[in-house]
Amino acid sequence: MSKPSACAFWAGVFLAILSSCSRTPGTTGDASTASPRVNRVAVTAVQRSAIASEVGISAEFRPHQEVDVMAKVSGYLKTIHVDVGSRVAQGEVLATLEIPEMDDDLVKIDASILKSQADVLRAQQEVKRAETAHEIAHLSYSRLAAVFENKPGLVAQQEIDTARNRDLLAESQIAAAKSALASAEQAVKIHQADAGRARTLHNYTKVVAPFSGVVTKRFADPGAMVQAGTSSHTQALPLVRIAQVHTLRLILPIPESSVPSLRAGTPVEVEVESLGRRFQGRVARLTGQIASATRTMETEVDVPNPQGVLVPGMFAKATLRLEQQAAALSVPPTAIDVDKDVVSVLVVKDGKIERRVIQTGIETADRIQVRTGLREGELIVVGSRGQLKVGDLVEPKLLQEDPSVATAKGS
Repeated sequence: MSKPSACAFWAGVFLAILSSCSRTPGTTGDASTASPRVNRVAVTAVQRSAIASEVGISAEFRPHQEVDVMAKVSGYLKTIHVDVGSRVAQGEVLATLEIPEMDDDLVKIDASILKSQADVLRAQQEVKRAETAHEIAHLSYSRLAAVFENKPGLVAQQEIDTARNRDLLAESQIAAAKSALASAEQAVKIHQADAGRARTLHNYTKVVAPFSGVVTKRFADPGAMVQAGTSSHTQALPLVRIAQVHTLRLILPIPESSVPSLRAGTPVEVEVESLGRRFQGRVARLTGQIASATRTMETEVDVPNPQGVLVPGMFAKATLRLEQQAAALSVPPTAIDVDKDVVSVLVVKDGKIERRVIQTGIETADRIQVRTGLREGELIVVGSRGQLKVGDLVEPKLLQEDPSVATAKGS
């Protein structure tokens, strides 16, 4: 063997030894005999908890009622008894108008009533006189008719006819007298109605509060000419503005998605940040119609304010609890996958991954209700799931959660 050939031989042996030493003991180059890879995944158990759906909307307090009080008759403002900030009761006199000609009208109408009542007395007497005259005429005719019947030749026919005509005339005079009496009685009623109207108008000189509340604005001072609000709204000057504040209202635009769960009487928690307090109210009125422009429905919430702590114009956040389940199956939102409206979760069963389609219900910030597809106690994967596939072997690591009340916050 030549020298170059020997060198090549020993170099090959050396490389073979190095290759043998570089292999890790216990491994071979056959991939089919490698152990399967097991991933550790974070899981949580499906559990039951109280869950509720709420929607929170900010709004401004408004008076339960508010109206500009106007005079019902025209006149000069004689006195005004209230000012801004005055608290008034229903029916309390706010102002008094001066209308001198109205007093003269009342005197005139009262005189007309007395005259018509005298006419009634005169008509009643005329009826009695006519009835007496008719009684005499009828008696005379009856006697002559009886004599004529018993002794035909004793009384002339002309006398019988004359007596008969007198009887009929007296009877017609009774009818005329009664008609005159009825006319006089109607005249009394007409004048009494005029008097009632005049007194009603006279009562309108006292402007009263239509409901209990607080005066928020004053428009007129004594001596001002006040127009009747019923005759000329464009020229009429209000006297005061009254707001009813023992109950305030919030007008909330409820989103269309929350409308099906909304009911009259639904409790509402009202938070007033400027006062640092919370108040309780209830849904009082629903418009029953969704506005096409905003896709919301106006809902009115009444908030009792017996102590007057709340003031119209304050801002508040109203939270409506629309739906509540005391013990609903729920999972965290981090476990949910959505693909083309199909909602699913990854379930760990017998150490393997399987995908389960579910139907959800109430959604909150930290819990989602599961209506179908899962059972209590099943383990579901939470967190990152991008590298997991159905059928993968996994080692679950259970995360502990606080099954406290979950509340959905909407806007």
